[in-house]
Amino acid sequence: MLRVVLATANPAAEITVLLGGALDLVPRPLWLPDTPEDGSTVEENACAKAAAVVAATGLPAVADDTVLEVDALGGAPGLRSGRYAGERAGEAANTAKLLRELAGVAEQLRGARVRTVAVLGYPDGTRLVGTGVARGTVTREPRGTTGFGYDAVFVPDEGDGRTLAEMSTEEKAHYYCRGRAFRDLLARLND
Repeated sequence: MLRVVLATANPAAEITVLLGGALDLVPRPLWLPDTPEDGSTVEENACAKAAAVVAATGLPAVADDTVLEVDALGGAPGLRSGRYAGERAGEAANTAKLLRELAGVAEQLRGARVRTVAVLGYPDGTRLVGTGVARGTVTREPRGTTGFGYDAVFVPDEGDGRTLAEMSTEEKAHYYCRGRAFRDLLARLND
């Protein structure tokens, strides 16, 4: 089984559910600093994260990057999803800013998509890339207590009306773009 370092600083439970049986997953080293997310695309950011961990550990690394794109905001927050309310702002501040900006927007215009790119980078510079997209809507207020990022305000179209933060890890992995991206990556790995 291929030994792979998890490059993500985000909660790894979803990745473990999806890849744990196929790869020997090793936690990200605590001493490793975060990789700047200054790429011009989601894929560039994910690739940079994987490459930094590969360079630091000498082992293959799996990384991902996810963005929320809200229709009524012209695709924002987009690449700034993790820093929407400012460079040092946390998830709560990012979500609060998003909800403020959507305060007067009608329900039928609160559509959004979440995109994830997952990358498995190797020490020789090769990489595999998986992608996933989930359409949904942004709620008027946070609901649920699990997950991270915008999970408490995103309801996937294919779900049953609950936000991602109201779902179990397994359910979220099924409906959310991150799960889809890692399943796509795993399919490419198995090819």
